[in-house]
Amino acid sequence: MSEHSITGKKVAFLLTDGVEQVELTSPWQAVKDAGGQPTLVALSKGKLQGFNGVEKGDTFDVDLAVADANASDFDALVLPGGVVNADHLRVDKDAQNFTRAFFEQHKPVASICHGPWILIDAGVIKGRNVTSYHTLQTDIRNAGANWTDEEVVVDQGLVTSRNPDDLPAFNRKVVEEISEGQHAGQTA
Repeated sequence: MSEHSITGKKVAFLLTDGVEQVELTSPWQAVKDAGGQPTLVALSKGKLQGFNGVEKGDTFDVDLAVADANASDFDALVLPGGVVNADHLRVDKDAQNFTRAFFEQHKPVASICHGPWILIDAGVIKGRNVTSYHTLQTDIRNAGANWTDEEVVVDQGLVTSRNPDDLPAFNRKVVEEISEGQHAGQTA
């Protein structure tokens, strides 16, 4: 059990096919263990395909299509990685708008690995301190953010990590930021 309770807090996990499975399942379990209510939001309804690296993993049931999702119904957003997942999400207008709304509403957002790509396309990363999978550092810097190679970076409600090895630290900070609630500095 986490030292921070997020009982009753609703947490959207935004992803699609190609998600790095452990970057979904590990934070999902951390949210549940702390009393939160995770919801799987995807580009479309049905099932989506998780991956373990380049190998197919499990399939997951989608709770809500992003076009039907409203950030006002949630307390926080988690953006798992996976190259294919992140590359498809970043160009989807509904996914961009949904992500941006969490920043506009000053709500915690957590993103790991390739997940921060959508932060660039949603226009919410400029001036922020972040980390990510190392191959994104040029994209992130070009978008005006400060990239560092650290296990977990927290910037006023925005939590970022590099890869699955960082999940223990990432999960702790995700739950902590959700328990703290809104951050005035968390803006689009």
